[in-house]
Amino acid sequence: MPAQFVHLHLHTQYSLLDGANQIDPLIQQVKTFGMPAVAITDHGNMFGAVEFYQKAKAGGVKPIIGCEAYLAPGSRLNREGHLAHNDYYHLILLASNRTGYQNLIKLVSKAYLEGFYYKPRMDKELLQQHHEGLIALSGCLSGEVPYLIGQRDMEGAIRAAGEYREIFGKDRYYLEVQTNGLEYQRIANRGLVEIHQKLGIPLAGTNDCHYLKKEDARPHDVMLCLQTGKTLNDPNRLRFDTDQLYVKSTDEMVAEFAELPEAVRNTCRIADQCDLKLMFNTSYLPQYRVPQGYTRESYLEELATQGLADRLRERPSGLAAEAYELRLREELTVIITMGYAGYFLIVWDIINFARSRGIPVGPGRGSAAGSLVAYALRITDIDPLVYHLLFERFLNPERVTMPDIDMDFCMDRRGEVINYVIDKYGDDHVCQIITFGTLGAKAAIRDVGRVMEIPYAEVDRVAKLVPPQLNITLDEALAQEPRLREQTETDPRIGELMTVARALEGLARHASTHAAGVVISQEPLTDHVPLYKGANGEVVTQYPMGDVAKIGLVKFDFLGLKTLTMIDHAVRLINAGSSADIAGGVRNNPLDIARLQVDDPATYALLASGRTMGIFQLESPGMRNLLLKIKPECFEDLIAILALYRPGPLESGMVDDFIKRKRDPSHIAYDPPALEPILKETYGVIVYQEQVMAIANRLAGFSFGQADLLRRAMGKKKPDEMDKQKALFIQGAKKNHLSEKKAEKLFDLMAYFAGYGFNKSHSAAYALVTYQTAYLKAHHPTEFLAALLSSEMGNADKMVGYFAECRDLGIRVLPPDVNESQTDFTVVASGIRFGLAAIKNVGEGAVESIIATRNETGRFRSFSDFCRRIDLRKVNKRVLEGLIRVGAFDSTGARRAQLAAMLEQALEEAAATQRERERGQTNIFGDVAGEDAVAADLTGPPLPALAEWDQDQMLKYERELTGFYISAHPLARYATAIQKFATSASVNLSEVGDGKEVKLCGIITTIKPMMTKKGDRMAYFQLEDLHGLVEVIAFPDLYKASSALILPESVIRVTGTVDRAEKGTRLKSTRIESLTDLQARAVARVNIRLGDSPEASTRLVELQQVLRRYPGPTSIYFTFCLPSNIEADTAPLPDLTVLPSETFVAEVEEVLGKGAVALL
Repeated sequence: MPAQFVHLHLHTQYSLLDGANQIDPLIQQVKTFGMPAVAITDHGNMFGAVEFYQKAKAGGVKPIIGCEAYLAPGSRLNREGHLAHNDYYHLILLASNRTGYQNLIKLVSKAYLEGFYYKPRMDKELLQQHHEGLIALSGCLSGEVPYLIGQRDMEGAIRAAGEYREIFGKDRYYLEVQTNGLEYQRIANRGLVEIHQKLGIPLAGTNDCHYLKKEDARPHDVMLCLQTGKTLNDPNRLRFDTDQLYVKSTDEMVAEFAELPEAVRNTCRIADQCDLKLMFNTSYLPQYRVPQGYTRESYLEELATQGLADRLRERPSGLAAEAYELRLREELTVIITMGYAGYFLIVWDIINFARSRGIPVGPGRGSAAGSLVAYALRITDIDPLVYHLLFERFLNPERVTMPDIDMDFCMDRRGEVINYVIDKYGDDHVCQIITFGTLGAKAAIRDVGRVMEIPYAEVDRVAKLVPPQLNITLDEALAQEPRLREQTETDPRIGELMTVARALEGLARHASTHAAGVVISQEPLTDHVPLYKGANGEVVTQYPMGDVAKIGLVKFDFLGLKTLTMIDHAVRLINAGSSADIAGGVRNNPLDIARLQVDDPATYALLASGRTMGIFQLESPGMRNLLLKIKPECFEDLIAILALYRPGPLESGMVDDFIKRKRDPSHIAYDPPALEPILKETYGVIVYQEQVMAIANRLAGFSFGQADLLRRAMGKKKPDEMDKQKALFIQGAKKNHLSEKKAEKLFDLMAYFAGYGFNKSHSAAYALVTYQTAYLKAHHPTEFLAALLSSEMGNADKMVGYFAECRDLGIRVLPPDVNESQTDFTVVASGIRFGLAAIKNVGEGAVESIIATRNETGRFRSFSDFCRRIDLRKVNKRVLEGLIRVGAFDSTGARRAQLAAMLEQALEEAAATQRERERGQTNIFGDVAGEDAVAADLTGPPLPALAEWDQDQMLKYERELTGFYISAHPLARYATAIQKFATSASVNLSEVGDGKEVKLCGIITTIKPMMTKKGDRMAYFQLEDLHGLVEVIAFPDLYKASSALILPESVIRVTGTVDRAEKGTRLKSTRIESLTDLQARAVARVNIRLGDSPEASTRLVELQQVLRRYPGPTSIYFTFCLPSNIEADTAPLPDLTVLPSETFVAEVEEVLGKGAVALL
């Protein structure tokens, strides 16, 4: 019998950025070598255990689940290590059976939860408690025994080896020898053999595999640079000093250990000892406790029956009660038969808690919206019978899978719901789920290029040749894109870049927390799954979502939806508003967003106009364009729009077909006519997966369960399955009197549309959120936009767009005001008032102090009154400067410039007054000397006679302190010029193709100068237009030529190419021009006509003030209109030129009348 060998020390990609073995090719290689088994021993974790186990089994190789553990030298609880982040040893642990697997889970979990200090560390105390069923190997050079040998402490090494044997038992602890070509390893091996001879502890040969093949050493070296943020040429970087850490064949390992053949034989002996059998497809659903006298099934039935009666009373649909009762009975029968009553009760309980606490809950998402039971339990808010939603799309008795109900909660309060679940089931039964970020095709190119120090521009050019296709691989990209193939073949550097990138593509790069997944278990989680502690202390499963489900744990998705928070805020603003139907601070007819009828004409008029900035899922330019074409008139149209706006339907012509038929019903044809009731709402186009199921049910006699299987087969497009389903469909259709030819044609049509079909249940549920936001905007635009701005605080790009929307709707956005502002944006009589929290340098304490003082003692009558009443320890000089500069005291009647000049004096007087008040000598208004003194104290000392700052200065301060222009926008005066000289706007860049040239006009807000490696200056800057922000890159040559224009507050036109970078769209500029100069070149002269009326001459002073507000390069000429129709033209004014614009013309005409100005 030929010699055999088993790799027992092997790192997969789940030794994040340290191991490069992907599991599929690893199993294939091991199988090719004829090895009977293989182990997975990732650093400190079991991330890949389930995937590895199942794929090894499928490949006919025995899987050995293990881990290369980190061992604390003393106690795992000790954080005062003398070696800091290297204060640990390595130890290989292998699970020989189910008990060993359970113990390994507990050890690895406690290493993270109790022993984490740079690394997840266990200790010998834990090993004593959880050693049963485990086999240990002494580890690599970082193991305790080899380390002590390397330190020439043979006595200590012998003592440690004996200790480990004592813990694990005879023949359960092995001394691990390796042959990696390192001198330190040769020294360790000699010592290990010596201990073996003295103590009789057996040897095991390993290779500490980190990559698959010898040639993968180079990509692995690049990966180590990615882990440490270094480049290949960095002399101080981490590197492995050998290229031998690959998965070697049996022959290679036998040859390596020719002098220690028992070390090879023992690997097979260990493998024979390991026989782990994992169980899959057994559910460990937590048991919901029902009230006494009920079973889970009877309690669910009662809740659903009562809930449905309440729903139909609140929202009568006009459909027969019998239809609801029949559907409810059918659904309950399926749910109870499949054993899912407990699942529904758990979800009901969670959502019931949220609603009872006033936490906004979404109307449902995904296929669960097709369940009447879910609607009756208020898990969802869409009546599935009204909108023809199918339960079988959600839960199909002919396809047994766990139900999956995703729950949307208000973003701000999602944590309260998760905490409720933790409190109810126990913190050791509930946690979130891990997810792994992987290196995609483009990311692999960019990362490898950085490590190899290839210039960014070259790497960027290569990355952009990868077609923009979801989950495309580099091999697919090379096959599809000849230019990428050509560069790879002709440029050696790009060839190496692509070789390394292909080797690293798809590797797990980092671990993070899944956005929504929460697992709840009947038993403590560590009975089933190892746990991991993230960088912020969050505890998550070590198995990703798919593997969590495979081992039988049930996942619940708790999603935070910001739109729900915004809707709730808007409704509170509306119901607390100052409209006519308010009595005693309470609205007589409060708006209940949950009870809105979905037939409001004003809402559909708004949607049809395309003015949908801020409306859920309808903000993109492409979607607004689609709304203009479709012009929705009912809720069914809105459901269809959300389903249609996806690449498949848009590219297939399906959307054009829908629009054509909606506009002209003569294009609609139902063949056969039995399709009409199914397809009428979508004008004869198959838009939804549910329609595919309904056609199979009605025309081919499929049950809805069979129809769901057909839908899935069509989606997957597997030829064998499709042929089988087609035969069944034709057979059923013929029974319903359809000819074979027509049945075949109909099946092919269904198959075509099924590829693009969307889940109607999900679309309908989200259409409800869309409708609610549209209704709020149509009927309560001020409150809607105030809530929207509050929800987007911190997202400057979106807020600029929403400010523009306010301007377009005639809603004034007012600066912060000490007498009106709250913390966030609020609605006031004249518009939307900025919140005090938006001002830089005004902290939470200052905001709370201002609002509390105002609430307790009334409005502030003057700046001095404010300073005397406020707590000057919380509202200091820096805070006051900020408040003055943004206009927060404008309501007192003082100018900003005046208050800035008297700030020091006011502060000194206020401080003196507060000191006297503390000594008990004055009241809140100063000396009690009578009404005149009180009035004088309220108004304060006389203000200095100073003119107000000019508008540019005021706007500059506003932007510095809030990030935005509030009282006006400096680009407003350029509106006509922007329309004339720009080819696009920031909001439309997402629709412009990568590399396309655009011209954008805007104002520079922030600049980040940089130095290239060659020492040349360049810059990144933010350009703001009237709709949003975009990042612009000015490379060295352009920066040098245009540096005089690249300044804060500079109004420019940028010509450049659209650059789709990973972090968003930006502009690579090729030309920068002054918008003022462009405008001036376009207008040669301004001509102003003056009549001969007596009023004309009196208005010259006013006119001069207007002209001086618009300094610029354009000459001004006057035309005097004299009696007898005589006109006299002047020479250009010698010392006054202007910048003509829309607002300039409007202001002059306000003084002199319409038609007084001509731009020539």
